Amino acid sequence: MVAITNTERFYDLVPKGAHVERLGTGFTFTEGPVWNSGGKYLLFSDMPGDVRRRWDAKDGIREVKRPSNKGNGMTYEVGGDLLVCEHVTSSLVRERADGTRQVLASHFEGKELNSPNDVVVASDKSIYFSDPTYGRMPVFGLERKQDLSFQGVYRVQPNGERLQLLVDDFEQPNGLCFSPDESRLFINDSPRALIRVFKRSADGTIDKGSVFFDRIGSGGLEEGVPDGMKCDEHGNIYVTGPGGIWVIGPDASLLGRIDVPEVVGNLNWGGDGWKTLFICASTSLYKIDLTVSGNKLAYMR
Repeated sequence: MVAITNTERFYDLVPKGAHVERLGTGFTFTEGPVWNSGGKYLLFSDMPGDVRRRWDAKDGIREVKRPSNKGNGMTYEVGGDLLVCEHVTSSLVRERADGTRQVLASHFEGKELNSPNDVVVASDKSIYFSDPTYGRMPVFGLERKQDLSFQGVYRVQPNGERLQLLVDDFEQPNGLCFSPDESRLFINDSPRALIRVFKRSADGTIDKGSVFFDRIGSGGLEEGVPDGMKCDEHGNIYVTGPGGIWVIGPDASLLGRIDVPEVVGNLNWGGDGWKTLFICASTSLYKIDLTVSGNKLAYMR
């Protein structure tokens, strides 16, 4: 661990001497981890490989979906349906347990979305997702021209009737997460190397926001950028960045960094008590056991 600015607070979250454990390697670029508590397994994406895989302690890693439309971020709804951000189709989709697939969002005002990237579900069942252009670039998606003139963040209303554009002034919106009480929505901007925070109203909309934490590296993909981002039960933010995962307190103070030997794309909570942090880092999948649990989103309760 390096870059520790408040040792006591950091070690309240990350045990002294803890290191990440590699669970598997040889992938192209891993992303979108999500834990299935009922089945005790992790799903994760390999976008360039166009495949979805799962890991469990008994059987290790195996493929579960190929092709996967170069899926990226994933999460569950309360009822157990899986939400997937698909780069190739520029869609946010729902995959039901019976195998059926429903497109929740693919266009805004008649124009195709860029490429939904990451997704989170609020307690009121509304869905928030980021829409940068990464899925229209070679390797990570299907190369094609952009239909929209901006990169935004959207909300799918609980009844699914309307797609709301919440904010459209990001260079590339990416990871997003709620504070434990869902009064604040954090969204990072990868090229600008910063996290913004927005106050969330009772109707699900957000304000204009402000910068919460900046200078998370220089914005260069090779060194690591703000990409995947999650919150723990106490409101601390865990975000990818140069060297691994940066841990930031609710007061925007840098607590420390969890070192990872590869550039990290995303992370998520899982395991017993939701105290294991699963880490998708370039060609490998890692985990580290912490002393704190993840922020209990609706599907985690």
